[in-house]
Amino acid sequence: MALVLLVPLSLAACSGGDRAEPAAVTSTTASPAVVDVAPDGDLYALAEGPLTPGEPGDVIARQEVPGLAVDGTVWRVLYHSQSIQGEDIAVSGLIIVPSGPVPEGGRPVLTWAHGTTGIADECAPSKDPGGAGVGLAAPFLDRGMVFAATDYEGLGTPGRHPYLAGVSEGRGTLDIVRAARHLESLTGASDTTVIWGHSQGGHAALFANQIAAEWAPELNVVGTVAGAPPSQLGFMAQVLRNSPYRHYLAMTAAGWEAAYPGADPSLVLSPKGVALLDTVDKGCTGASAEAFNTLPYDELVIADPATTPPWSDLLVANDPGFAQGASPVLIIHGEKDEQIPVVSSQLLLNRMCGIGQTVERRTYPGESHAGVIAPSLPDMLKWIDARLAGEKAATSCP
Repeated sequence: MALVLLVPLSLAACSGGDRAEPAAVTSTTASPAVVDVAPDGDLYALAEGPLTPGEPGDVIARQEVPGLAVDGTVWRVLYHSQSIQGEDIAVSGLIIVPSGPVPEGGRPVLTWAHGTTGIADECAPSKDPGGAGVGLAAPFLDRGMVFAATDYEGLGTPGRHPYLAGVSEGRGTLDIVRAARHLESLTGASDTTVIWGHSQGGHAALFANQIAAEWAPELNVVGTVAGAPPSQLGFMAQVLRNSPYRHYLAMTAAGWEAAYPGADPSLVLSPKGVALLDTVDKGCTGASAEAFNTLPYDELVIADPATTPPWSDLLVANDPGFAQGASPVLIIHGEKDEQIPVVSSQLLLNRMCGIGQTVERRTYPGESHAGVIAPSLPDMLKWIDARLAGEKAATSCP
């Protein structure tokens, strides 16, 4: 249900290849607990096995990524976060630091929540740092901002990615800002934070904003941008059932099975559907689509998740907009979105207005799910600049 970001700046980073052996030494410029991984080393291997205990945002390892076309320094990082069940976990991601001196007060941080890439470890965007992560970072680096991009729980690291599990996404998105601040001598990161995500990342951005005041109260979150965010999840389950994107339903079932004890897929999926679930661990979104979209929906699903506990409860729990967030919100949506119906963000706006959230919604005629990003980018950047300047946000609420 949280959708693929298929644009020239695509974050579908599904790279293969054999892992190199870890090559690590203790860092001399960061905290002694941080491990420096050589450019040809395997940072992800350090997430395997028991972790040395740490607090969310504590950095486990860092690895400079040279040779990329970016006006700054790219770091691949491994940092502590926490699963929905309260377990200490390792999450990977990228932190891109702009060139130039650190201004007085430090650099603001833009934390980017990526769109759907898949569930398998090979789909972690940080495994292909030359992809859209760098392209999307450019306008923020030009503004002197640190660009932080989480992979989310379970992408590149042990365990299955809990796809569309809002709290998990939100924690990963906020904790990489903490990681950037823990590496302050390298990043100059301040506590001023802007959250941006598209598609699955729009969902993650809204949850990060909702939990920020409680989860990361030390961060000063000044604005949140959610592009084409999945919401009205029960409705979306109906919309997707006969669409080319119905494999997102299977990905959600697999992710929630991993995240929530008692979320038994056999309550809503047929034996054939349950047997296919493990395919999500064997490839990126294309592989999931190939496995599930060639079969009729009725051969895979035996019950409506919107009326079948605990799935019905999880659809509500992972629907954004039921709680006020720490910052004003801008929702962006293409009026010809082929994956997330534009009416869903109108309903989301109504819900958020009803709880007193400051929220503005902008739609773009003729633009598709991914196609809305480029034409909306100048508007989004102006909106972010205004939040960083301390200006009051407009609202679309009555």
